[in-house]
Amino acid sequence: MPKYVVRHGVMRHLGIFSTRGGDTFGRGMQVIARTSRGLELGEVLCEATEHSLASLDSPKSGQILRGQTEDDAGELRRLLEQQEDELKICTQRIGELKLDMQLIDVEHLYGGERVVVYYLSEQRVDFRQLVKNLANEFQTRIEMKQIGVRDEAKLLADYGDCGKPVCCNTHLSEMPPVSMRMAKLQKATLDPSKISGRCGRLKCCLRYEYDTYQDLQKDLPPIGSEIVTKDGKAKVLAQEILAGRLLVQAEDMRRVVIDGADVLTVLKRGSGGERKRPGNKNAPQSAKKEPGNAEEASRTTGNSAVAATKQGPSEQSAPPSPKKPSSEKSPPDEDAPAQDG
Repeated sequence: MPKYVVRHGVMRHLGIFSTRGGDTFGRGMQVIARTSRGLELGEVLCEATEHSLASLDSPKSGQILRGQTEDDAGELRRLLEQQEDELKICTQRIGELKLDMQLIDVEHLYGGERVVVYYLSEQRVDFRQLVKNLANEFQTRIEMKQIGVRDEAKLLADYGDCGKPVCCNTHLSEMPPVSMRMAKLQKATLDPSKISGRCGRLKCCLRYEYDTYQDLQKDLPPIGSEIVTKDGKAKVLAQEILAGRLLVQAEDMRRVVIDGADVLTVLKRGSGGERKRPGNKNAPQSAKKEPGNAEEASRTTGNSAVAATKQGPSEQSAPPSPKKPSSEKSPPDEDAPAQDG
């Protein structure tokens, strides 16, 4: 008996569905299926092969009852009109109860087993009275589902900046985490208005090629590395990851672009362009130049006269005052935390 991967519901759930008898279905066919929520309209994506099953994480199960008929299409049009009325009623009831929540959408299942209310809220909402009122109004089970801003875009958004339908409303079943590091690695603009999607968060497409960029970057020496090429020593200034090239500075201060394969050896690997905290690098150097800072003071604990002598004759007669520091700057203390200027 064949099984199929079926997408169903406004949240575009994916599941492995069996058939009755020897019925077969093709890709893109609209079907009426029984899910864990009730009777729903679904879309057949493909046959449930081992390859397709490997790409699904904990898929739901169900059964395809039949292909969509003309009567089913007419019933679905009626339900869509009914959902618009239910959305208005929900908005009105939320306003009457003065609940701190934003109504996003209402989903009425094909079989009428339940009405799912999707909403946004930054805090927990006591909607028990709302559920009672809606159950009396619609005469069916009410399910309240709190969602996030990405799920809101999944329900309401249409097209993205690229001109194509948004990914979360087409092929994405789960929204992957996206970070600013991914945009920096791909040399994308850091303007929030250009790398943010319809949900206001970073675009999901920044995740698609991130793994490829990481694999290609491993073959190139990091920024700041000291390398040897056929023309001599050089320092890596920048990377062109997709092209596999490097911008380097030669010993005669010339800047040239070379292929990554022209690197004969890496003398010293760089930090990859990561910034270090100011003050950390100079702290050991200042300790070497001023050997009498903390070490001298610790050796002369309890002997203020010797400590004053170490500081200089101008400060020997005047006692130190924390409120009014002297105009002459003393060398920085090794044990004091570095401060950003």
